[in-house]
This record gives sequence, C-alpha cells and structure tokens, in this order.
Amino acid sequence: MASTRAAIRYAKAILEIADSKTVATEVSNDMSLIASTINSNAELSTFIQNPTVKVEVKESALLEVFATVNAVTKSLFHLLFENKRFEILEVIASEYNKLFDVMNGVEVAKVTTAIPMDATLEAKVLAKIATFSNKKITIENTVDASIIGGFILRIGDKQYNASIANRLQVLKRELSN
Repeated sequence: MASTRAAIRYAKAILEIADSKTVATEVSNDMSLIASTINSNAELSTFIQNPTVKVEVKESALLEVFATVNAVTKSLFHLLFENKRFEILEVIASEYNKLFDVMNGVEVAKVTTAIPMDATLEAKVLAKIATFSNKKITIENTVDASIIGGFILRIGDKQYNASIANRLQVLKRELSN
C-alpha cells in the first residue's frame, strides 16, 4: 500500500514536470511502453525487484533498455536511482497513465465479452457509452468465455451486466424463490 502511494506521488510529480515542458503525451507513450515491457517480461521484472542488484546497475540497464525515451522519463530513472525505489517503476508508469487520462478527460471503459470484439461491435458500444458520458472513451476488451454471451461494461465505478450468465443467475434465483 505504501509503495502505491509513493508511486502516485512520483507519477504526479513527473506529470507536472512533463506538462510544464509540454511533453506529457510523449512521456505517456514512454510510460505505456515501460509498463507493458515490465509486465510482459518476467526477467526484467525480477531484475528490477531484486534487492541484491545494485541501483547503479538497474539505472544503467534501464537507460539501455529504454534508450529512446524522453529526457523527462530518463530523469525519473535517475530520481529512482537516488531514492533506491526502482521496484515501484511499473506502478509509477501505470499511475502516470491514469493521471494523464484524467487530465485529458479520457475515461477507460472495460468491456468483458465471451469472444473478442470486432470493429462494428466496438463502434456500437462506443455509441451507447456516448449517450451517458461526455468524456473521451477508450475501450479495453477482456475475453471471458464464462459469461457465455452478451457483455459486461465497466466505466469508473459503474457496471452494466448484460451477460447471458448473469441472466441465467437471475432466472435461477427467481425460480428458487
């Protein structure tokens, strides 16, 4: 929990710096790259989390792996080096992107479907979301065959469950009463 709060503080600070230098979008792209790379590469994640590896080695390795990132992002690496906090880099990157989306009025809609969404279904979902949200929406699709059919839509703290599994569950409760 403490590392999450620290990560949020780092993310806010980096966003403030990036915004003042008008490179917030580039840093957001860097943060997406960092988060996805660390998340998909178990070896890199273990390397960053390993307390026996010296912070100097971590910093130089990250500067080499992410050589093309913006100077503000590189300054984050140096700050984490100074404070010996490389283990929260992935969380910082995720939090930065959340804060960046909030700053730009973008909201993420998480849509769970039984099969992957195609372009026409995605357009229909976006049109439906536009009727009750005035923010820019990006869709994050998750496939879960256990919902059988239909979809589950989550935006912020709201959820709309139009799955077949949910309808069957409701019908089961009604019949058992």
